[in-house]
Amino acid sequence: MTIRKKKPFGTGRRSFRENRLNEEITEPQVRLIDDEGARLVSREEALSLAIAAGVDLVEIAKGQDPPIVKIIDYGKFKFEKAKKDKENKKHQKVIQIKEIKMGPKIDIGDFDRKCQMVETFLGEGDNVKVTMRFRGREMAHTNLGLEKMQKMVENLSGIAMIDKDPKLEGKMMTMVLRPKGKK
Repeated sequence: MTIRKKKPFGTGRRSFRENRLNEEITEPQVRLIDDEGARLVSREEALSLAIAAGVDLVEIAKGQDPPIVKIIDYGKFKFEKAKKDKENKKHQKVIQIKEIKMGPKIDIGDFDRKCQMVETFLGEGDNVKVTMRFRGREMAHTNLGLEKMQKMVENLSGIAMIDKDPKLEGKMMTMVLRPKGKK
């Protein structure tokens, strides 16, 4: 029986990092960003500057040729990036899509109620997906469903725009409305 020695932490497979550090940057030339601005230097020179400063050489932008690097403390860089991402996420508005379902034989009162619901959703800034279900023999009269959809667009023309035109997919006809003035 052989006893296997455990590898020290951090050896073997490289842990996933978003940015390459120090020796992981293999290109011979890099674009170094520092107090003096951006300049083209050799990788060895940039590494020696980072070692002299006692911090890391971090690749800032992926997929650039030559890679863009900065001499900074990697822990501080990660913290600042996470903080910025969190702040950006806070100011982000999530657009929801609300759905209204109806059939082609919907009565006038029910149709008006559906129009009011769509108007409420659009007033809140949400997009609305209007779905018309066809069952059985109703599939022979898809034009009635299209007329109902067009009537809804006509009723809501002051506050809504068509984002996706009515389209028949299988036994369902769908269209998407969005509030006017929104892109």
